[in-house]
Amino acid sequence: MTAPRASSVSAVRRRAVIDALRRGAVPDSGLDLLATGLDRFEDALDAELNAVASGAAVFKAVRGEYGSGKTFFTRWLGERAKRLGYAVAEIQVSETETPLHRLETVYRRLTERLATSSFPPSALRPVVDAWFYALEEDALAAGADEEELTEEVERLLTARLAEVSRHAPSFATALRGYRTALVRGDEATAAAVLAWLGGQPHVAAAARRSAGVRGDLDHFGAFGFLQGLLTVLRDSGHRGLFVVLDEVETLQRVRSDARDKALNALRQLIDEVHSGRFPGLYLVITGTPAFYDGQQGVQRLAPLAQRLATDFTTDPRFDNPRAVQMRLPGFTQESLIDLGTTIRDLYADGASAPDRIRQLADDAYVADLATAVGGALGGKVGVAPRLFLKKLVGDVLDRIDQFADFDPRQHYRLTVSPSELTEVERNLAAAASDSAASADDVELNV
Repeated sequence: MTAPRASSVSAVRRRAVIDALRRGAVPDSGLDLLATGLDRFEDALDAELNAVASGAAVFKAVRGEYGSGKTFFTRWLGERAKRLGYAVAEIQVSETETPLHRLETVYRRLTERLATSSFPPSALRPVVDAWFYALEEDALAAGADEEELTEEVERLLTARLAEVSRHAPSFATALRGYRTALVRGDEATAAAVLAWLGGQPHVAAAARRSAGVRGDLDHFGAFGFLQGLLTVLRDSGHRGLFVVLDEVETLQRVRSDARDKALNALRQLIDEVHSGRFPGLYLVITGTPAFYDGQQGVQRLAPLAQRLATDFTTDPRFDNPRAVQMRLPGFTQESLIDLGTTIRDLYADGASAPDRIRQLADDAYVADLATAVGGALGGKVGVAPRLFLKKLVGDVLDRIDQFADFDPRQHYRLTVSPSELTEVERNLAAAASDSAASADDVELNV
């Protein structure tokens, strides 16, 4: 895939990408500017996105080692989905904040992280308001006058949520309660009812009574609420919902009873997606090979392992991107250098002296820096991208841009402090200490 020419990129997009890389983070947007090596997946993934937009549902499992770009890949795919008219949500699975065995919590995080091309998280209220506006427009188009409008909207609401109400009648009830509160100008109650609809616990009892709902959302009710949200999204003009459950491998570190419940919840989700219950849903999980192949992960539950089984014994060049599980090959030294020069050019085209940046941080220097960062991490190129890009932008390009007499070959020596490393990176740096003077003081040889 050919990235857009840096010179054609808006200053806002360029700044957002560069700022994220300077922090050592994956950008939230503009991933198409950085995508390298993903072109072989595009046709299959775009076909799946178009199928979901037409009423199908897809479940996808993404596997890759630490540093292989799983978060980058899912955000890149989410951007493609958003451009097609999807709403998107990225959820970090964790034992304390978002345990996978409590699907009501997963649903709550989904509504909190819900975003569209027009609205940042949480876009739940704009989506619901757009849905009621669409119902009113349909009612007026059907010939309803102002006096009949409320009754006709109620009829349309009941008809369009009929299937949802079979499993989660309180979803439709809460929507009615939300609209009633808005009509009478009770903003506080409307906001509270919408929070309950989004799965938030501890909503005031008075607001729940006003809307005609009781209690809090539970594990099984979450399926029905997700079904209802998909209906509201579709009727309000969105072509689908793209959801990422990131870092599912964290399940390997929880108590065995919670892990078994979470794996079974994942199996339930897959079955519901494949059963056709969630038309318009593209659900992605990410995890390490150890999670998919190890006895503390997917292999612990045979039915789940069967559903995710995929042949990876062939050359990665021939991996099937249509399969339920897909493998990210990770970075090589060559692809890491290619990414570095792409970032250098993106940065230079927004700088006051682009030629100077390209001259002082030429391809040879970028290659030397990539090699040095990889060496600081025990030669593990696959885990180097985050730290490499952070050093390239924050330590090298920023200084060239700001200081006219700065030359990275003369004035910069790569240092790697344990405080700026993740746990995995620290372990690799420690393993490399036998071949380097210090993991905190690795010289850049140029």
